[in-house]
Amino acid sequence: MRNTSVLILTDDAEFARLLSACWQVERQFPGLSVVTSDLWKNGGGVYPDLVVIGPLQEGKLAEALRAMEPNVAVILCVPSEATELGLLRKRYPRLLHVPLREDWTQMVLLLAGESLRRTQAVKEIKRAEQRAAENASQAVLGRYMTDMKHSVNNALTSLLGNAELLLLEPGQLSAQSIAQIKTIHTMAMRINEIMQRFSSLASEVREGETPSQGETEEATASLYPRR
Repeated sequence: MRNTSVLILTDDAEFARLLSACWQVERQFPGLSVVTSDLWKNGGGVYPDLVVIGPLQEGKLAEALRAMEPNVAVILCVPSEATELGLLRKRYPRLLHVPLREDWTQMVLLLAGESLRRTQAVKEIKRAEQRAAENASQAVLGRYMTDMKHSVNNALTSLLGNAELLLLEPGQLSAQSIAQIKTIHTMAMRINEIMQRFSSLASEVREGETPSQGETEEATASLYPRR
């Protein structure tokens, strides 16, 4: 439950104290914050992974829920005879109800743990999808550079060849022109070195992606053992 956050929303100080104390004796616990209904205005710009709602002042529950996104994870700790519970569940599909019985703290910790683990899993999936998208973009760029390598090499060969031909007849050029041609030749050589290094890296990547013949035979043997 590391890197997750829980907001305890309640006007009952004892409720917040007891729940916080129970959480902090656990081996791992999320970041905890406590807010009263008077301070909870338009969500306060706070977007926790889970909201635990305890006893509130009369009429404050609906106001507090209106300030939350419908998909937020909410654990509602109210008496089991509370009205509007069915309507709340329809509007907030991730709302869970825990009656205020003797074991309510254990139930809250159990449900919160499952909810936070789900949140962590969703975050990891999103990060993996983002990394995959970034890798896909880089792969597209890499494929384009590989496809254009031949054309770039042809252009460099032409550029270097013409620069060298001009340098073979220095008497026909001014000192400034010769210096500029030498600069073009040097920069073209540098680009050529970069392209050679790129080709080498591309080959290394392909070799890394392709299993060796020995590894392939070993894997095949493990799948289809000889009799």
